[in-house]
Amino acid sequence: WQSRPVSGGRGSMADGEGASSIKVAVRVRPLAAREKAAGIASIVNVLEGKTVVVMDPLDGNIVYGPGANRTREKQYSFDHAFDEHETQEAIFNQTTKNLVEHVLSGLNCTVFAYGPTGSGKTHTMTGVAGQLGVMPLTLERLFTRMQAQSEQMFRVRISYIEVYNECVYDLLNPSPVNGPHGSGSNAFGGLDLREDPDKGVFVAGVHEVEVAEATTVLALLERGNARRSTEATKANSTSSRSHAVLSICIEASEALADVRKEMALGKLSLIDLAGSERMGKTNNMGARLREGNNINRSLLALANCINALGEKNSRGKFVNYRDSKLTRLLKESLGGNSKTVMLCCLAPSADAFEETTSTLKYAHRAKNIQTKVVRNTTSVTAHIAEYQQIISDLRNEIGHLRAQVRHVSEMETPVPPPGTPGHGSFDGMTTISRRAARSTGGVRVSLPPGMKVTDLTRPLDSSFAFGRDGAVVGGGAG
Repeated sequence: WQSRPVSGGRGSMADGEGASSIKVAVRVRPLAAREKAAGIASIVNVLEGKTVVVMDPLDGNIVYGPGANRTREKQYSFDHAFDEHETQEAIFNQTTKNLVEHVLSGLNCTVFAYGPTGSGKTHTMTGVAGQLGVMPLTLERLFTRMQAQSEQMFRVRISYIEVYNECVYDLLNPSPVNGPHGSGSNAFGGLDLREDPDKGVFVAGVHEVEVAEATTVLALLERGNARRSTEATKANSTSSRSHAVLSICIEASEALADVRKEMALGKLSLIDLAGSERMGKTNNMGARLREGNNINRSLLALANCINALGEKNSRGKFVNYRDSKLTRLLKESLGGNSKTVMLCCLAPSADAFEETTSTLKYAHRAKNIQTKVVRNTTSVTAHIAEYQQIISDLRNEIGHLRAQVRHVSEMETPVPPPGTPGHGSFDGMTTISRRAARSTGGVRVSLPPGMKVTDLTRPLDSSFAFGRDGAVVGGGAG
């Protein structure tokens, strides 16, 4: 993919291009049933749809010592803040819906969910039956908009991977089963990450599926989610043990057949991150402990990148994306060519105070990160083997236009009844309709009295002359 660099003033840029800040939205889930049963209070409040207030659960309980008369109450402001009553569709409409138009115009866009384990990230991104999440709602919107743009032709390819224990696995094309993650190149060691000057960071050997309708993509998404690594822990009965990345690549070009085409290349990445874990709360052991360590390591690398990019004086500062495969995959989304939305999910319970404040701290820093968005375009010249198909498409289009001209002429030209003067010929000056004239290059033809339609069976120039007998005798220069 070749990106067209931004040039000229702001007015010369396509919609959405130029410098862009990461949009940060926060969602607070309701108290879980086990939290209500244990009598755990909610300490997170959302004010006016933009401000999040975290109250100190120990307020009033410290009567002496260093913590006396002090509060740890925190307050943060974001682009959007959603309380536990907000619907899935409302969150999609305010955070992700507008990205669809940008992707179809050739921009890169990313949405990722961030937060501690058990905070509702997977529910926000994938949802359940009757409460679809950001991923399926985005896919439905994407195909609806493509079907509405009949003047353009789209090609859509998707891939779905997971980062499990710092290894990349293909969720749409798993290897033959031989252990928990198959065998061969997609097993245990996983797929390789590589970097290209044009493509950026990509997964070598990942299986891409070309799709034409939303139902197919949703079926693939459901299949991939079923293969994703999830296990029950003390903190979450369906804890995601891997980071999942759904990539949708869209090639948009004009529907009119031509030897050379301008093509816009957009990419949408939808990412559901695994949640950070406190080992003292989860009590994980064995494989779960190893998974938790790798999850925390990759999220720590992500937090370090956010810290480095979010500092106001970070221009020219080195940002270490290579500490984790997750941060390598997110390189363009965090500091490169992408419009990015960060969805932070929070647990409101008092026993999650530390995790909640830590998540909000990194989310607040992410607001300062700037990306530079450019439209990805390229010119494609058809191979000689494709010329026959192009010619066939053009012939079909010409035939369709001729049928339209014939239909309009029959509808708008009065035909005398049989036996009357002028039947089989045009009496007087009859003008072809405006619609037919546009379809024939703007030429209007007036026929003299007595001239028959059969006299116009041969092609005419843009101007022509008639003889005394009404026959066409020649054409002039246009």
